[in-house]
Amino acid sequence: MCRSGARTSARNSHSKMWGMTNSIASIIAHELGVETSRVEATIALLDEGNTVPFIARYRKEVTGGLDDSQLRTLETRLNYLRELEERKQVVLSAIEDQGKLTDELKQLILGVETKARLEDLYLPYKTTRRTKATIAREAGLEPLAEQLLEGTDQDPAELAAGYITEGFADAKAVLTGARAIVVENLATDADLVGEVREEYFKRGRAESSVVEGQETAGAKYRDYFEFDEPFEKLPSHRILALLRGESEGVLRVNFAAGEDDEFYEGLIAERAGLQARGDAADKFRAECARFGWRTKLAVSSAVDVRMRLKEKADAAAVDVFSLNLRDLLLAAPAGQRATLGLDPGYRNGVKCAVVDATGKVLDTIVVYPHTGAGKWDESRAALAQLVAKHKVELLAVGNGTASRETEKLAREVADLIAQAGGEKPQAVIVSESGASVYSASEVAAREFPDMDVSLRGAVSIARRLQDPLAELVKIDPKSIGVGQYQHDVNQTLLAQGLDAVVESAVNSVGVDLNSASAQLLGRVAGVSSTVADNIVAYRDENGAFASRKELLKVPRLGPKAFEQAAGFLRIRGGADPLDASAVHPEAYPLVREIVARTGVDVEDLVGNTAVLSKLKPADLANEKFGVPTVTDVLAELDKPGRDPRPTFKTAALAEGVEKISDLKVGMVLEGTVTNVAAFGAFVDVGVHQDGLVHVSAMSHNFVKDPHDVVHSGQVVKVKVMEVDEARQRVGLSLRLDDEPGGRQSKKQPKKKAGQPRNKPAPQGGMAAALKRAGFGTS
Repeated sequence: MCRSGARTSARNSHSKMWGMTNSIASIIAHELGVETSRVEATIALLDEGNTVPFIARYRKEVTGGLDDSQLRTLETRLNYLRELEERKQVVLSAIEDQGKLTDELKQLILGVETKARLEDLYLPYKTTRRTKATIAREAGLEPLAEQLLEGTDQDPAELAAGYITEGFADAKAVLTGARAIVVENLATDADLVGEVREEYFKRGRAESSVVEGQETAGAKYRDYFEFDEPFEKLPSHRILALLRGESEGVLRVNFAAGEDDEFYEGLIAERAGLQARGDAADKFRAECARFGWRTKLAVSSAVDVRMRLKEKADAAAVDVFSLNLRDLLLAAPAGQRATLGLDPGYRNGVKCAVVDATGKVLDTIVVYPHTGAGKWDESRAALAQLVAKHKVELLAVGNGTASRETEKLAREVADLIAQAGGEKPQAVIVSESGASVYSASEVAAREFPDMDVSLRGAVSIARRLQDPLAELVKIDPKSIGVGQYQHDVNQTLLAQGLDAVVESAVNSVGVDLNSASAQLLGRVAGVSSTVADNIVAYRDENGAFASRKELLKVPRLGPKAFEQAAGFLRIRGGADPLDASAVHPEAYPLVREIVARTGVDVEDLVGNTAVLSKLKPADLANEKFGVPTVTDVLAELDKPGRDPRPTFKTAALAEGVEKISDLKVGMVLEGTVTNVAAFGAFVDVGVHQDGLVHVSAMSHNFVKDPHDVVHSGQVVKVKVMEVDEARQRVGLSLRLDDEPGGRQSKKQPKKKAGQPRNKPAPQGGMAAALKRAGFGTS
């Protein structure tokens, strides 16, 4: 009816080809830019139950060296495309049952590339409630609608008079019914809906204003009180800020069409054959186009753009959260050193816990240094005694309320120890994100059933300094605090993304089989939470594992789980030195071959660069072990059990700079990157409020992604560019030669041809940059 048959065929020739000539593997291969055979082989591995970490590390010959990130993208797309194929079959079956499935429609459906397009095609065939159009069709008004669309010189009202029937008492009611039929057809024309939707997204703008009376309560959203930006330029953090402001009743948000109604009505008329032809039905067709836009397509397009923007924002946010979480998990461990954890507080005191080099709790105490001068001295003496008694080497101070004051106390304790002739312990500020969640968790309750909840947090702070990865895996990744708006994004997508990061991080480092917690073991490839508990139970009952093979004695840990997990589990000081390395047991015969060729036994081969450097992977490769595996084995033998994490380093926070009012523009301070966002990075300089280094102040060169310059946990030097005490905002710069007030240093390299450059913050400085970034709405 909407004259879209030829257009449908032409516009979807690509989709037909997509479905007819491309398998799922070839589609993914094209998207990844790799050979189809590699993708097919990888899909087979996944279908066999192999995990991504195992495939990435130990099946490089099969995948052609696809890395962890590529494999996860492949897995995600594979699941999506398989779900799409399953849905196609359901839709085809449903339409066929109605007797309406044509060969052309079948090919269109088989060629669909997205779930949204599939549902558009299915829309006219869905069983729906009775509509005005349905009632009009039942009353026999469809022939009239078709005649008016084709064109007529007869007055439509006269034509309509011949269709008067029950429920349609006069010509006006009949014409209204005919129009309802046309409008419903417009709203279910997949091609038309798709085109209007794309135009809406391309031309539309997000607009927002403050809800009357919310100016003060919603002050943190003031950057959006008069806001207007095209959809295509809207970054993820601003999308999430707008939606949060709307949900909190502060902002009135409108996803506007960007053009007058006449533009879209004209587009609909042109695409659906409703243009003026100089006949008597021109007015009827124009009304159909107008009603189709205003009552159907405008509404559905606005809903679609809201969903599309949210999905875009969710995906981008999860990517940022994942990068930040990975940085936190792979932060440099302080190592096996006795540590005193201090969970700061004012009125409720500072909760303190001493753990030994293995993380075992030795002592706990609560001191009240911030409730009076006498209490300060008393607390200092008590902590000094505790440090001396347990030979504490590290003082881990949580970065929450009263952290700088408590750090000062820790430094004085360290000085007391040094003055008494002892080894001076090092005081370190530690992120306590998620510590309170852990304290009240079932995991903590099982670990410390008789310990006060408040003291568990101090234990967590101490342990996360010793080994961030081992401790943070005990906390739900969403509770670690990895970015802004994390509670606003799709929680299923967030959980999947963060869980994948934890799994990747744990397996990249490896796990000590004889000391790891059940939570850490449960993140090893192939090890379920039940099997992890069984491993710990077996270890408690039988003592330390002597070899990897002994894992096969653990209940419910079968050959497949062993294959997936063994290479990531380490046994220090076991019978076989290879058990302490990342060499997989299946490759032990390869090592024996190397031993035979070199005449050097395994113990002496490990770490023997002189011997190993003379071996060529190609000479050792065979049908079972290809060059990639041999190369990895030689590298692992050279430096067994390498930890990919950086060397431990802490920021030296400036004394006397403990709150925002202590900051002065122009100061150069050392701090720690706490989070990296799409628009910049947040840095803790010790004033209880992280400062923002906007992306425009990160380098003299163009910075596309702040993660290319800094990462969470990194120690950096920054210059204070702007301080807004009233709004609790601090503007920082990594360019230490920048001048305050938002002016960029003139010391810039020459711009290379074709290379964009970050614009310096305009006059108005960091406040303007913050406004553009949408900062202040978390």
